[in-house]
Amino acid sequence: MRHPRLWCAGLASLLALAPIGAPSLEARESLGLYENWGVFRDPVVPRCYAIAEAAPSQMWRDYQPFAAIGTWPRRDRRNQLHFRVSRKMAPGSPISLRIGRERFALTGGGGDAWPLDDRQNAAIIAAMRSASSMTVSARDAKGGRFSNTWQLSGAASAIDAALLGCARLR
Repeated sequence: MRHPRLWCAGLASLLALAPIGAPSLEARESLGLYENWGVFRDPVVPRCYAIAEAAPSQMWRDYQPFAAIGTWPRRDRRNQLHFRVSRKMAPGSPISLRIGRERFALTGGGGDAWPLDDRQNAAIIAAMRSASSMTVSARDAKGGRFSNTWQLSGAASAIDAALLGCARLR
């Protein structure tokens, strides 16, 4: 994966400045809502992404967790997965993603996680298309275990809509 930290920082900045449902001064436009997944396009960058918030929880959170799959046509990057988890992770903490019966080790730090490489990214996206939920687990900075879960109904359609939304942008 090329520059995953840069990509995650850019997406995190975008989302911090323009949360889901909030009005934005940017040229971002909604491409649809698929179950719990929203799809957006920003033709200025250009970029398109599918995004969903994690299931609600009564546990404390440092961050509002989300999963996003982004496409940047000018960078030739498609379906790049990023997680913002709910807590600041312990340095070096193993990060695990479970989708159905499959498990994946992720990389990351702070409150962000992503696949180890492009091949794993593609395998995760493929697994998301046929599962009902996915869960990221790690150890937080205070030493406790935590997890975040996302429902995947609508995810496949949202991912496809984000790809189509950027198909003609260059």
